[in-house]
Amino acid sequence: MKLPENLIQKLENRKQNNSLRKLPVFNNLIDFSSNDYIGFSKSETIFKQTHACLLENEIFQNGATGSRLISGNHALYHIAETFVAAFHDAESALIFNSGYDANVGFFSAVPQRNDVILYDELSHASIRDGIVMSNAKSYKFNHNDFEDLERLILKFPDTNIYIVTETVFSMDGDSPNLEELVQLSEKFNCYLVVDEAHTLGVFGEKGEGLMQYLQLHNRIFARIMTFGKGLGCHGSVILGSTDLKEYLVNFARSFIYTTGLSPHSVATIWVAYQQLEVEKETIEKLRQNIVLFNQQKNVLGLKPMFVRSKSAIQSAIVPGNENVKRLAQQLQDKGFDVKPILSPTVPEGQERLRFCIHSYNSQDEINEILELLRDFVF
Repeated sequence: MKLPENLIQKLENRKQNNSLRKLPVFNNLIDFSSNDYIGFSKSETIFKQTHACLLENEIFQNGATGSRLISGNHALYHIAETFVAAFHDAESALIFNSGYDANVGFFSAVPQRNDVILYDELSHASIRDGIVMSNAKSYKFNHNDFEDLERLILKFPDTNIYIVTETVFSMDGDSPNLEELVQLSEKFNCYLVVDEAHTLGVFGEKGEGLMQYLQLHNRIFARIMTFGKGLGCHGSVILGSTDLKEYLVNFARSFIYTTGLSPHSVATIWVAYQQLEVEKETIEKLRQNIVLFNQQKNVLGLKPMFVRSKSAIQSAIVPGNENVKRLAQQLQDKGFDVKPILSPTVPEGQERLRFCIHSYNSQDEINEILELLRDFVF
């Protein structure tokens, strides 16, 4: 059966705007595009220890067999959640199947009809999708602009207000002033929720994330960590009070109505977290590479192109889908895997090359890719 005409037209519009998405073909280029910041997805140690963990616990089961509330809550869930909560100095931890599921589940279930959600305008699509499903009213505030945020807060006295932001934004790689944000949320008794998808494995002595590194984690309502990036595996976790965990188990539809993660997936999460505690040199190497990247882009006169960032995400603004795709292809032709980020993923005029820095990128690779960028741009 043919696709309906109105859907065909939407695809045609994407093609005309040079913004049609396609699944990429796997390549062996030098990685400056993946979220595998400290190389855990390729860790032979984690791979072998996960297998050993399953054997030691006599688990020979491929799937969870059902939702966690029916038959899928296998023993490794309790072990992993207990470990993750302790690692993050949190009262409780609830594992979800993905970061998307965690955000949709949280924001669709927790804020209620008479509540208000105030979210950063650059919040991730999964946060926005969860907010759309919520019965609460929602309003966006200007990116990292707490004067604008306070202006909105003052409009809703005697109201439960949920403030939502990310500790590192996925497209810009920048961070809000988290100390100031915590103080503001405390001043008005708001519930602060932070998405830490891009800080796990990157910030902190053992990669525990930015809120914990800054010792702000016990002053907020909830943290959402994602495992598919710095941890190199799959799934996510919501960290908060035991009451929050109980509430989510009862009301988060993306948790309730889905098959649980397989024992292998949960074992990988547990093993990867244990590995974080012994990979301090790898995490430090990532930090050094981030510093080097920032230094070199300044030396080469590229700083004006880039969004200010001290994270593993470095974005060079190249307006126009056609322009940024052409520049990405030039870098790929030289052996470097850098992806263009097109509108409408980002606003028109804010198209960009998104460089992801890793612990396993060499200094020579960082120097060369930036020199190529300079040569192609200037």
